Amino acid sequence: MGSKKKGHPWTRTYDRIDVECGMARRTATLTDPVLAAARDAAQAEVMAAARKFELAATWAARHPAPVTDPVVTDTGVVEMYGDQPVTLAGEGAPGMSEFAVAEFAAAIGVSTRAGRDLIGAALECRHRLPRTWARVMAGEVPVWKVRRLTEQTHRLPLPGAAYVDRHLAPVLEQCSFAQIERAVETACAQTEDEKAELDRLDTAATEYVQIRLADAHLNHGRVPVDGLLDYPVALALEQALQAGSHHLLAEHPDLSLDQRRALALGHLAAGGSESAGVAEVVIYTHHTPAEGHGIVDVEKLGHTTLEQLTDWCRHLATRVTIRPVLDLDTDLTTNAYTPTATQREQAVLTNPTCVFAHCARSARGCDLDHIEPFDAGGLTTSWNLAPLCRLHHRMKTHGHWTYRRLTRTRFEWTSPSGDVYDVDRTLTRRRTR
Repeated sequence: MGSKKKGHPWTRTYDRIDVECGMARRTATLTDPVLAAARDAAQAEVMAAARKFELAATWAARHPAPVTDPVVTDTGVVEMYGDQPVTLAGEGAPGMSEFAVAEFAAAIGVSTRAGRDLIGAALECRHRLPRTWARVMAGEVPVWKVRRLTEQTHRLPLPGAAYVDRHLAPVLEQCSFAQIERAVETACAQTEDEKAELDRLDTAATEYVQIRLADAHLNHGRVPVDGLLDYPVALALEQALQAGSHHLLAEHPDLSLDQRRALALGHLAAGGSESAGVAEVVIYTHHTPAEGHGIVDVEKLGHTTLEQLTDWCRHLATRVTIRPVLDLDTDLTTNAYTPTATQREQAVLTNPTCVFAHCARSARGCDLDHIEPFDAGGLTTSWNLAPLCRLHHRMKTHGHWTYRRLTRTRFEWTSPSGDVYDVDRTLTRRRTR
């Protein structure tokens, strides 16, 4: 006779009762094999993240900060050309090579910014939180939890970091983010000789204004704005918005107070209501008239409707410029070193971001690089030009990285270590038809 009982909600058990010689015998309880495999996979994932964390710190140790003399121009501006030292963690942690950061990031398939954050967290933990580091390496604390801790500790002096490490390392896997923050605050209080300066720096560091342009596509073209201002600045802004919204009441009686305040802020950005139009707001949009839908592609934003674009053009005395269609497959040439305006526009439309591996920096703010150097015989042609952000341009020029163009939107990069990266920007290419 067999029976099946329901066990713990996370563990299913099967009990079998056999009748033999007049006595009931229960078999051993078995854990569901799927759950067992899931636990093993989760632990393997924790250990893999710890191993990558360790390799990040090891890579930094193998590539210490280079000793460089800054190049200062006649006007006193410091210019950076070659590899530069970067400090990614708190007091007492070593610096490292900036170019090495980018090479590690490319190897693990993330952007240079993300690689920088990972290496910084690893250096912070290894050199300033040794107890926590030991538990991470043992797989007892996940890397993601430690990175939330290092975000808080990197600003602490060495005694403060040691305090946090001593008190949180044994229980970190059980701590909430709020508990981590409170432990850091306590560490500040325990470090009395540093506390006053830390408080001053922390207060100044809390001021910010954030304009989240990347979130505009989530709000139908509206951009979230938030910030934390010093009181006199906030008071001046509030008075300006009150005056501006009142001034707009006669012109826009149908708008709510909140809408008029938002419009008044736009007037302030354009130079004030009396001088609106002095500042130029540039929005690049792309549309093929032959297409039946009313959707336009807006650079850095995504897609929006023609009606929304029309509304934008009605604000702030907008100046609208319609540029001629560019054939992205035409090979434009100039004998000069500096590309023409048409060549630059063509290069940006062909590859809207930096063409280095995993880099998403907008091509509008990038350098236009001669893939084959101009002084080595490379011509200023469409085929030989590609957008690179300043860091990756320096790496190509001074860091022994090389690359070649395979198609209009596909590039093959080779690192100083000999690793090859196939970068394809086909999906980001602007539509021309």
